[in-house]
Amino acid sequence: MERSEARGFSAAMSGAFLLSCLLFAAINRHQRGPYMDEAFHVPQAQAYCHGRFLQWDPMITTLPGLYLVSVGAVKPAAWLFGWTGSVVCCAGMLRFINLLFSAGNFYLLHLLLFKIHQKNKAVSGFQRILSTLTLAMFPTLYFFTFLYYTDPGSVFFTLFAYLMCLYGNHKTSALLGFCGFMFRQTNIVWTVFCAGNVVAEKLNEAWKTELQKKKDEKISSRKGSFSDLIRILQFLTEYLITPKNLVILTALTWPYIILVTVFFGFVFINGGIVVGDRSSHEACLHFPQLFYFLSFTVFFSFPHLLTPTKIRKFLLSLRKHPVQYSLIAVISLFLIWKFTYVHKYLLADNRHYTFYVWRKVFQRHDLVKYVLVPVYIFAGWSFADTLKSKSIFWILMYFVCLLAVTVPQKLLEFRYFILPFLIYRLNIPFPSVYRQLLELAFYIVVNAVTFYLFLNRTFQWPNSDEIQRFMW
Repeated sequence: MERSEARGFSAAMSGAFLLSCLLFAAINRHQRGPYMDEAFHVPQAQAYCHGRFLQWDPMITTLPGLYLVSVGAVKPAAWLFGWTGSVVCCAGMLRFINLLFSAGNFYLLHLLLFKIHQKNKAVSGFQRILSTLTLAMFPTLYFFTFLYYTDPGSVFFTLFAYLMCLYGNHKTSALLGFCGFMFRQTNIVWTVFCAGNVVAEKLNEAWKTELQKKKDEKISSRKGSFSDLIRILQFLTEYLITPKNLVILTALTWPYIILVTVFFGFVFINGGIVVGDRSSHEACLHFPQLFYFLSFTVFFSFPHLLTPTKIRKFLLSLRKHPVQYSLIAVISLFLIWKFTYVHKYLLADNRHYTFYVWRKVFQRHDLVKYVLVPVYIFAGWSFADTLKSKSIFWILMYFVCLLAVTVPQKLLEFRYFILPFLIYRLNIPFPSVYRQLLELAFYIVVNAVTFYLFLNRTFQWPNSDEIQRFMW
């Protein structure tokens, strides 16, 4: 990192942290007690603070990583500064842990952008800082910086694991992946993603060698055609069933294999992936979740994905390949028809944005979910088009992980989209400064509206004196 970029990065990070501290103070003034899921997380962390490590709230569905890290940070600080009494593990103190995670995420995002795009010499330090600031302000993640939720810590350990993977330190990456797993069980998918990065790199090297041997330039130049996809899948199958190749890949990815084995052991002993209350977190094949994620991504990346150039390219592709798109449309309609699930929380909890999205859009008419198929197809095409700079094996690996982390979820919850979105956004080519500034401005506006609603537009439910607030 050059000195000027280091100075700019320090200024951006310091400014973002100062702004977060001011917001943190405002939120804690308005909402002193636990809110929403904090009603489960805060008492559990306080039990750990008092040494009651065997006490467990059966309503909590995640492992105790957040509480263990909180106690490990708060207890030494309390001893060092002489804090006593209820202040030691109060809601505000516990929330501050996520503010620290947020600062860590800011730093990790910059390091990842630098590492992933290091070969692109056209990218300036200012663009990296701007992208870092934008992703750190990503609304769905940024909001939960100020509440005692698992999201900031989950993102921190997952991004850290990804960074170590890119630097080839796979034992450290797997260890950090375990920490991420302790925050949220579904993070095991991103451990597989890290292993998949290693595998995809080896596959790409072997594929290039294969092309060189055959001197068949047509395969690489017509990337994306159906016939080339068949050839690639045949190559992939042949490569992975060769014992020598399997030994090499196992030697490279054994730390991740151990962690995935531990995960399956946990699932077997626990009787499922969810800890605690399982009645509201049933796994199912909810394929439309992929469509929701793609729409979510287009919404938050519209300066890059929803452009006149993209639309023209899509329409041209549509005209050139009508049969393929017709088949995709039919499959999409079938998946929506047979695999759409509506969680009871989605219909009952009017504090979440998803409640209003579902009511204002999907519940207007039974046919709405089918009418949106062209939007989903465009979103999927635009999403895949921005990843074309990556190798075909990386893209296949990422889409497998994306399916694994979204499809089994019955509940439509924007928090579940945070990590797949960040991984995607980190790996697309750097857009122009204008588009980055537009994206940052959009995020700032969305954050401002969200915090305004949360702080000032409170309401009450019938037969309840508790103040309710709007949130993601």
